[in-house]
Amino acid sequence: MPDKILILDFGSQYTQLIARRVREAQVYCEIKPWNAAEIDLLDPNTRGVILSGGPLSVYAPDAPKIPATILQSNLPILGICYGMQALTVQLGGKVTPAQEHEYGLATIQVLVPNPLLPEGEMTVWMSHGDRIKRQPPGWQVLARSANSPIAAIGNLEQRRFGLQFHPEVRHTPQGAQILRRFVIDICGCKGDWTPASIIEQSVASIRKQVGQGLVLSAVSGGVDSSVATALAQRALGDQVYSVFIDTGLLRKGERQQVETAFRPLLGERLMVVDASERFLSALQGVTDPETKRKIIGETFIREFEAAAQQIGPIEYLVQGTIYPDVVESQGLGASQAQRIKSHHNVGGLPADLHFKLVEPLRLLFKDEVRAVGEALGLPHSLIWRQPFPGPGLAVRCLGEITRERLETLREADAIFTEELEHSGLLQLQEDASGGVHGTSQAFAVLLPIKTVGVMGDQRSYQEVVALRAVTTTDFMTADWARLPLELLARVSNRIINEIPCINRVVYDITSKPPATIEWE
Repeated sequence: MPDKILILDFGSQYTQLIARRVREAQVYCEIKPWNAAEIDLLDPNTRGVILSGGPLSVYAPDAPKIPATILQSNLPILGICYGMQALTVQLGGKVTPAQEHEYGLATIQVLVPNPLLPEGEMTVWMSHGDRIKRQPPGWQVLARSANSPIAAIGNLEQRRFGLQFHPEVRHTPQGAQILRRFVIDICGCKGDWTPASIIEQSVASIRKQVGQGLVLSAVSGGVDSSVATALAQRALGDQVYSVFIDTGLLRKGERQQVETAFRPLLGERLMVVDASERFLSALQGVTDPETKRKIIGETFIREFEAAAQQIGPIEYLVQGTIYPDVVESQGLGASQAQRIKSHHNVGGLPADLHFKLVEPLRLLFKDEVRAVGEALGLPHSLIWRQPFPGPGLAVRCLGEITRERLETLREADAIFTEELEHSGLLQLQEDASGGVHGTSQAFAVLLPIKTVGVMGDQRSYQEVVALRAVTTTDFMTADWARLPLELLARVSNRIINEIPCINRVVYDITSKPPATIEWE
């Protein structure tokens, strides 16, 4: 097993970003809620502990506490924001409400040379209402800001530190370096979390879980399900059967592309099921996005159950669930974190699920999944396909879902994708100077509104298409893509002229957060 960092979650929306930055240093980490059973928190491979931020005051009646097991260990500890405040209070220091809340960019001055923080001044991201009044006995102040006289503390002998700011967010430019210093230099992790080690551990885990049983793999054509299927096949060989469900909610030409890509790899063990009528019938008249996801999740499972009956006694279902899916569906058990949405693979599954789930990618970020896919030898075209949500166009066709509206959306999306591809912007690329070009994910959304327009000297009252394109590496945060105006004009012109029922096209310039990548 690789060296491990334990991340203790106090309910922060940024906890998963901490994990992302640790993984970037090729160090394995696990997130556990602060109130997990203490016996499960530490193991011989744990090299250090990171305490996340959180929404509560340390003096609140139900304020999370650092387990005694952590404090009594000899492990290095890094407390971030609430984690720093919890360290302070539980070790004998004092926390008080700040006279002014501190949200956004700040400049800190490093006061004492130490192994965690670079010397001098640096820009950081603050987000807190309380602040440290007095550090614990034996600790010293390492840095300050204009609003926080104690912006960082440390006990250098014990290798324990606290930061009032958030090194995990991109707004702290040296944050990744700080976290790398902690996990590599201070904790002594070897940095052995690599695609090869992920594959080795995943294969072993799948074999241990499944044994000699038969497995059904859900294939969508996206990178997540493709890599999950490839891992299952490497582990189990002919024990794996794959099913592709045509939901009627696919992109233009999706079914044909999937069959072309997977038939040579899977042969007769690939089953293609046309369930479009069942899905569209189940979704008729439904407009609430959470209800859509739950209907789709349950319908998927029923189709897989029907497929399994044709194959044999199948006990296991392989899914391409990845870390952001789990996080946004609140599947980790973090007691104070808010659920963003129910992913159809997570919160959308029926209660009477007849399969045991095999989810080898459940703790991997998108870029880690792609790295594993490349190491497995999957085709480049498969690994770098544009991400596509499991519920498909159902969560991009806002409002009521009909065949006609789906076809409108499908054509608009195809035009957008085609123009991005022709412009070389369908994938994210970094130039020699570090600049980012292209898109990590791009798609069209059909809105449930109509607007007045003028077409052919006549009044029109037709639907609106929104274009969404983002740049991201972890899919936990994202920025809107700065696409050329000429490209957007060309896409808008084609959509309005080639699709009869659209008279307006808009471009979404909202980052994540505050928005999500998908609209539903």
